[in-house]
Amino acid sequence: MMDLESSRSESAGDKDARADGQDLSSTDNLELSDEMNESGAEIGHAPTAGTRNDLGKRVTKRAFDIFGAVLLSILAAPAILTIAIIIRSSGSPVIFGHERIGKGRKLFSCYKFRSMNLEAESDLQELLAADPKLLVEWEENHKLRNDPRITRFGEFLRKSSLDELPQLWNVIKGEMSLVGPRPVVEDELERYGRKAQVYCSVKPGITGLWQISGRSNITYSRRVSLDTLYVRKQRLALDLWIMFCTVKVVAKRVGAH
Repeated sequence: MMDLESSRSESAGDKDARADGQDLSSTDNLELSDEMNESGAEIGHAPTAGTRNDLGKRVTKRAFDIFGAVLLSILAAPAILTIAIIIRSSGSPVIFGHERIGKGRKLFSCYKFRSMNLEAESDLQELLAADPKLLVEWEENHKLRNDPRITRFGEFLRKSSLDELPQLWNVIKGEMSLVGPRPVVEDELERYGRKAQVYCSVKPGITGLWQISGRSNITYSRRVSLDTLYVRKQRLALDLWIMFCTVKVVAKRVGAH
């Protein structure tokens, strides 16, 4: 492995060539390349992600999002209709829209199939007030591993990730991408610190590095690092790899709570 001294002598073009040809078999490779790029930036090298191709990348990603979201919506139509009928038969609204932070800090309603009871918000406050351990867990992860507010059918939807199918509409509307950082609420954005600006420079995604790297099994700080890493490394090949890995992760229900 090349040490720091030798990396200082590299040109920015050499780094780009290695980054483009790197193996995408694990996030570790991406993080290693990212660290080397950051080292180069600190000692005066030009950043590896230039601005000349930004427009082309945005157009390509948007086209990929629209095509993928429409195709997946068609393929998933029977499942979407079935889930909607089951939820509606219980007397609950089918779709739950929760306010999240989008690109440029713009707020939008992130859609999901309803998986909790109708009194979920008020119940949460009561739970946190009654149990200090749950309060600590909520403050650390902004979610509860064993959340009593989730319905039995909602638990199935969450573990299978089917609750996120309505987010395909967010993608079609241009509020989200198929691949990107995990959507967060206003309070969570504070935990990104200086990296919040990086996070807000792109659209959040239905899936991303966090989802294929352990999901709820990893720490929040690790999640922030993965979101930031994706923004710095995003390209079509990476998006395709993440979507391929997502299928395997969802099938195995890795980190799904």
